[in-house]
Amino acid sequence: MAGRFLSLFKPVARILPEVKTPERRVRFNEKLFWTALALIIYLIMSEIPLYGIGRSPLGELAALRIIFASNRGSLMELGIGPIVTAGLILQLLVGSAMIQCDMSSSADRSLFTSASKVFSIVLTGVQAAAYIIGGMYGPGLPGTISIVIFLQLISAGIIVMLLDELVQKGWGFGSGISLFIMAGVAQHIFWQSFSPVPAVGETRGYGFFVALGQVLSSGQPASLMWLRSNSAPETLIFNPQNPSMLGLIAMIAAFLIIIYLEGVRVELPLSYAGYKGYRSRYPIKLLYVSNLPVIFASALFANVYFFSQLFWSMNGAPPPGQNLWLDLLGQFRTTAATETTAASTQPVGGLVYFVTAPRNFIDVTGAPLKAFVYLAILIVFCVIFSFTWLEVGGLGPSTVAKQLVSSGMQIPGYRRSEKAVESILNRYIPAVTILGGVAVGLVAGASDFFGVYGSGMGVLLSVGIIYQYYEILVKERAAETIPAFRRIFGE
Repeated sequence: MAGRFLSLFKPVARILPEVKTPERRVRFNEKLFWTALALIIYLIMSEIPLYGIGRSPLGELAALRIIFASNRGSLMELGIGPIVTAGLILQLLVGSAMIQCDMSSSADRSLFTSASKVFSIVLTGVQAAAYIIGGMYGPGLPGTISIVIFLQLISAGIIVMLLDELVQKGWGFGSGISLFIMAGVAQHIFWQSFSPVPAVGETRGYGFFVALGQVLSSGQPASLMWLRSNSAPETLIFNPQNPSMLGLIAMIAAFLIIIYLEGVRVELPLSYAGYKGYRSRYPIKLLYVSNLPVIFASALFANVYFFSQLFWSMNGAPPPGQNLWLDLLGQFRTTAATETTAASTQPVGGLVYFVTAPRNFIDVTGAPLKAFVYLAILIVFCVIFSFTWLEVGGLGPSTVAKQLVSSGMQIPGYRRSEKAVESILNRYIPAVTILGGVAVGLVAGASDFFGVYGSGMGVLLSVGIIYQYYEILVKERAAETIPAFRRIFGE
C-alpha cells in the first residue's frame, strides 16, 4: 500500500476533475476520433491569445517551449510544463524511496494519479503567479488584468490535464503529452522552413526555403550555410542564429540516426503455453525507456532557468559579485530592443548558464567549455531518469517477468517461473537502460550544437513519438485481428 504521503490525497481525489475509464472496448475508429479531437483543441488553444496582453517573441526559452508544447502569450503559455514537472517530482520521490508506492497495485496507482493531478494544478498556479509577479507580461499590470490572466492560465492547465487523461485512459492512442509535443515540434520545423512572414516581435523571421528563394531571385551572393533574409526581400544578411542550411542538414541527419537507434534491439525468444508451437519474441530496445528521460531532463532545466531568472529579477537584477547565491544559481544580461531584434534576457553565469544549450556551431566554438559541461549534465540526468522510470513505469525486470508469465509466456529451455525469466531480463535491461540514456542525451545535445530545426530534443522526441504511435497502431490492429493478443498486450 502507499505510504502516508499518498494517502493524504484520498479525500482530494473525490473532487478532482476526472475522465472516466471506458467500460467497454473502444474501437479503432473511435480512438482515432478522440485523439484527433484532443489535438484540434490543443491547436486552437495555442492560437488564442491571453486576454489582457499582447503577443511577444518566444525569447531564450524558445527551444524548451517547443518541447513543452507551449506558445508564448497564448492559452498554452504554460503548455505541458506543470504536468511534466509534477510527474518528475513524484517519480523522483518514488524512485528514491522517500514515499512508498507499489505501481503494481491498482489502489496505489490511483493515489499516484490523484497526487500527480493535484501537483499539476498547484504548479500551474505557482508558475502562473510567478509569470505575473516576475514581470513576464510587463511591469505594473493592473490587479484586475493580473487576476484574469491567472484564471485563464489555471483553466487552460486543467483542460490540458484532462485532454491528456482522455487520451491516456483508453479513449485515444498513446498519451496527450506525446501528441502535443509532436504537434509543437512539427509546427516549429514547418515555420523555420517555410515561414513567409517574420516571427512576432521580430523583423527577421522568414523560413529557410523562403530566404533561399529570395537569394536565387535576387542574384546576390550569399553563404548558403548561414542563409537568412531580412524583412526587406532584396536585403540579405549573415545571421547564424537563424535557420540555416547547416541546421537543415543536421535535422535530416538527426532523424536518420534516431530512426536507426529506434531499431536497435535484443529479441528474447518466447513461447506461449496456450498455443502449442507458437513462437514469439520479446524486444528489448536500445531506447528501452523511450524518450521520457529527455522530457524529464528538459523539465528540470526549464525550471532551473525559470526560477533562477525569477529570483534574479526579484532581487533587483544585481550584477555579478553582489549576491553569492544568485551567482551560483544564475546570472543574466538584459539586451535592449533594436530595429531588428526584440529585447531579451540571456544567461551569462551560474548553473543556469551550463544547462542552457548552445543553439548553433558558432556558439559551440565560442564557448566550448559550456558546450561540454551542458552535454555531460544532460547525459548524466538522462541516465538517472532512465533508471528512475524503470520502476515507476513498470519496466523493471521483475515487473516485466511477472507480466510475461501471467500472460502465459515463457522462455524456451527455462522453467516457466518469474525468477527464471527475471534472471534473463537482468542480463539486458540494466545495460540497455544506461546505453539508451547516454544515446538520447548525446543525440539531443549534439543536434542542438548544429542548429537543428525544432531543437535537438524536439527532433528526438518527435521521432520517438512517431515510432511509438506506429507500434500502438500495429498492436491495435493485431488485437482486433487475433483477440488472444489482448492478454499479451495487457488489455
